[in-house]
Amino acid sequence: MKKALVIIVFAQFFCTSLWFAGNAIINDLINSHHLSNSFLTDLTSIVQFGFIAGTFLFAFFSIPDKFSPSKVFALSAFLAALFNLGMAINVITETNLLIFRFFTGFFLAGIYPVGMKIAADYEEKKLGKALGFLVGALVLGTAFPHLLKSFTAQFPYKNVIYGTSTLAIIGGSLIYFLPDGPFRKPNINFKFNAIFEGFKNKEFRKAAFGYFGHMWELYAFWAFVPVILAKNSVFLNSNYLSIWSFVIIAVGSLACVFSGLLSQKYPTKKIAFIALFLSGICCLLSPIFIQQSFWIFISFMVFWGVMVVADSPLFSTLVAQNAPQENRGATLTIVNCIGFSITIVSIQLLKIMMENLGANYLYMFLGIGPILGLIALGWSKSE
Repeated sequence: MKKALVIIVFAQFFCTSLWFAGNAIINDLINSHHLSNSFLTDLTSIVQFGFIAGTFLFAFFSIPDKFSPSKVFALSAFLAALFNLGMAINVITETNLLIFRFFTGFFLAGIYPVGMKIAADYEEKKLGKALGFLVGALVLGTAFPHLLKSFTAQFPYKNVIYGTSTLAIIGGSLIYFLPDGPFRKPNINFKFNAIFEGFKNKEFRKAAFGYFGHMWELYAFWAFVPVILAKNSVFLNSNYLSIWSFVIIAVGSLACVFSGLLSQKYPTKKIAFIALFLSGICCLLSPIFIQQSFWIFISFMVFWGVMVVADSPLFSTLVAQNAPQENRGATLTIVNCIGFSITIVSIQLLKIMMENLGANYLYMFLGIGPILGLIALGWSKSE
């Protein structure tokens, strides 16, 4: 692996640890600030909403294409780390907590999609492999706060906040000194329709809509992993809950790396189709396995954790390969923007349905995304 890609992967891992920092300490936040038990979905959704607002503005003004992506990434990492620290304020209202998380999500828009652009600027022929490692780093970063929480369970919950912000600052510092990639094509001409030009391409549309179906399921699943686990009596101990939440989410990082490597030998679209199909099956079968004995249940959850994200780097590869090169940064960012907008709908839908439907049957509705994504992607023999 090239030195530049190693730096990008580590920076991505460190910085994306901010994403679920609030989720890992949700019970502490609820107890410390006397919040409602449903605050988890609001906290998760506001980060997504901030990310959506950020990706839209970054894409609209073509920021990753006009300016050095490494500098955009670094500045975004420093600002996201700063707003993440807001959760550590002793006396804080629910509104202020949501504001801090909104801006954390806003500046994550300068990290995840911009990191993909940097990787695309360095890799051309082996982009699928590069994005496999990169998205794997995102998944590991997303899971990491749960592991950090389990290690610091006997200490103040604010250690998770301090730890993730420190990692983000380190990640931003790593990427700041990375020069622009050899395949970067700066675009200083502002065009209002630049962010949507990729949708004129049929293959781009297939990849994008397949990705949207994937996103309907992904973040709702990640957000509700602790809720699903809590249905089993073994997880009455919150420390076990944090550890297994980490395992189920983090195992997806290995799936991303493996699927990225597979894409070097087999058609990317077919691998993405199979992974999306299997994750959809997990959604539909979830009522059966949630009620099984511990090891059957946990094996199912780990398998779901693998399949739910294995297609993510593949969709990113297909989108990047079919995006117009001069607007690649803006195009990748707007696809992320739409995808994460969809996550808010699925997360809030589960919140509403939780009050009216048995929890065992709740997660079947996540299968809507994979089904529609499979229809959009379709079987194809082409790459």
